[in-house]
Amino acid sequence: MQRLIIGTYPVGETAGSGEGLWEVYLDQASGTLTGARLLVETPSPSFVALHPDGGTVFAVAELDEGRVTAFALTGDALEERESRPTRGVHPCHVVARERVLWVANYSSGTFTVLGLDADGAFTDEVASFGHAGSGPDASRQEGPHAHYCLSAPNGDDAWVVDLGTDEIRRYTTDEIRRYTTAAGTDGTAGAGAAVPLDGIAAAGIAARLPAGAGPRHAVAHPSGTVFVVGELDSRVHLLRTDPTAVDAWEAYASLPACVTADPGTGSYPSHIALSADGSRLYVAVRGPDVLSTFAVTADGTSITHLADTPIGGVWPRHFAVVTGDAGHDGDLVVVANQNSSNLAVLRIDPVTGVGEIADHLDLPAPACVLPV
Repeated sequence: MQRLIIGTYPVGETAGSGEGLWEVYLDQASGTLTGARLLVETPSPSFVALHPDGGTVFAVAELDEGRVTAFALTGDALEERESRPTRGVHPCHVVARERVLWVANYSSGTFTVLGLDADGAFTDEVASFGHAGSGPDASRQEGPHAHYCLSAPNGDDAWVVDLGTDEIRRYTTDEIRRYTTAAGTDGTAGAGAAVPLDGIAAAGIAARLPAGAGPRHAVAHPSGTVFVVGELDSRVHLLRTDPTAVDAWEAYASLPACVTADPGTGSYPSHIALSADGSRLYVAVRGPDVLSTFAVTADGTSITHLADTPIGGVWPRHFAVVTGDAGHDGDLVVVANQNSSNLAVLRIDPVTGVGEIADHLDLPAPACVLPV
């Protein structure tokens, strides 16, 4: 059985009205979900991450005054440890590394790093980096909108996917030096606060996406290719190193995120992820409400669309890929359907890429699925 922690949004109320973190269990043989229960109430925990030691869960509070909260993960509970401000507006993504947290603050466009000690508890070390710029979509790209953080393919740098400026921003990390001053929210040196142990500094733009793409989430293939999903252009963009520039990447190809027609609500991809072996790429697309499956070539440089599978709900915001048990071929994909307030489990045929709904479970406004 795979334990899952589910982050949620408010349902018809303002943030703080009772939403929280839920627990469910996935049977990897049957694909069924059981044991749903609310573990803790906490405001607007739209994204959650697990510390590498497996003992702490971090949840953002996607509020005007953003926060991130640490919870101790026990055998049957989550116990709140401490909460810290993210120095940004509407944090929507968090990555937990051994000694730091990376947080993307959507509305303010800022990237924040918070220090952790050896036990995964917050230190007083913090840095926040701002950005400037815009894109051609005046309603969505009036300024920077940091949406996702990930480790760069080199394993050392931090990348921040910016929906508002059609860029991936790069920050260099240093596991040895300790900075003595922190960056302020405008990106300038601040006074008094220390940057975390793996000190971090803004290092320009890693990649630029086509104007109006609205990059949202990204995933790196073991080969080094990076797949980026555009929320605004509804395409999957492939990135490779740019031979004409140092520490730069170029978008060299793209495909539609799905082939299912826009039903009139728009087509807005949300999350993108790879299978464990890197042979399949999955994309959730809101509007058409499908999970799109792509075959990935062995060298990771090309993808081919295989199938679109209806996700058994409305507005798939996020999903997790879970490997089935030894007796069942194909991945299990657990989808958080935000607007229909349910989880759906799809079993993906490893050859055709077509999914079959194995189970679904009502749960209020799920926004994130975290295997723990």
